[in-house]
Amino acid sequence: MITRENILAIAKKTIESESKSISKLLNYIDDTFAEAVECIFNSKGRLVVTGIGKSAIIAQKMVASFNSTGTPSLFLHASEAIHGDLGMIQDNDVIICISKSGNSPEIKALVPLLTRFGNKLIGITGNMTSFLAKGSDFVLNTTVDTESCPLNLAPTNSTTAQLVMGDALIVCLMEMRDFKAEDFAKFHPGGALGKKLLLRVKDMLEHTLKPEVDPNASIKRVIFEISEKRLGVTAVVENNKVVGIITDGDIRRMLNDRDTFADLTAKDIMTKSPKTTNSESMVIDAFNIMEDFSITQLVVVDNGDYKGVLHLHDILKEGIV
Repeated sequence: MITRENILAIAKKTIESESKSISKLLNYIDDTFAEAVECIFNSKGRLVVTGIGKSAIIAQKMVASFNSTGTPSLFLHASEAIHGDLGMIQDNDVIICISKSGNSPEIKALVPLLTRFGNKLIGITGNMTSFLAKGSDFVLNTTVDTESCPLNLAPTNSTTAQLVMGDALIVCLMEMRDFKAEDFAKFHPGGALGKKLLLRVKDMLEHTLKPEVDPNASIKRVIFEISEKRLGVTAVVENNKVVGIITDGDIRRMLNDRDTFADLTAKDIMTKSPKTTNSESMVIDAFNIMEDFSITQLVVVDNGDYKGVLHLHDILKEGIV
């Protein structure tokens, strides 16, 4: 019977085995790898990545990562290639073919077809004497000693090695292209990642109210403004310049300290020099300021002029963090 201790031991053994296979790849990174990277970088066409079985799944992941980091790529399933999909390959395309054995029937049929029009072929294989290795212009070695599978059959270490080799190619190409966060954002406009990289404070202000009171406003007027705008805060503004800020916490503290507030005005209880940001700032940077100072609102000011208030709850609603 498999106990919980057995389960944990098997899991740790699997991770250890795969980590050793990955470490071994360091010995296979040589001039051929550099030449393959340069071939892709200098190509005037696209990158086509193909494979069969589990290697095809790794190929699809590589294509997704290449595309999102500035290397236009296409996935070509090896079995579909010989039934018409070869038509997607253009003259200047570079091809990556992934296969552990390098000798499967599909790969043997495909390799001569991939290179017949002069396209450069990069083979990623765990068999350096295979049909794929011999037919490739550049061969990247992903040999593993064994699979983590207890039967040594199911691809585990070998597919992990393929994945890591692909990641090495991707990162090298990112560095060569001087690929920056702004470039990454262009390909990830949706979801939390896209918002984190693209959303600016001004985009949030379009959907929020703009609480403000005069420095001489009564406390009653201040309370009304905070309640009406529902941001838990109001800016104290004079000639469209922010001179202070009053939060609902300031109101509570004032009420605890005094029996009456009839003689008080906004300027008497405001906090001077509040934390600010500008409308062109990234929302994630504004969020980091809030975190650093343990506050929930930021006053937005452009060239000294008051533009509004950014609230932590609005940022959270966008799903940025």
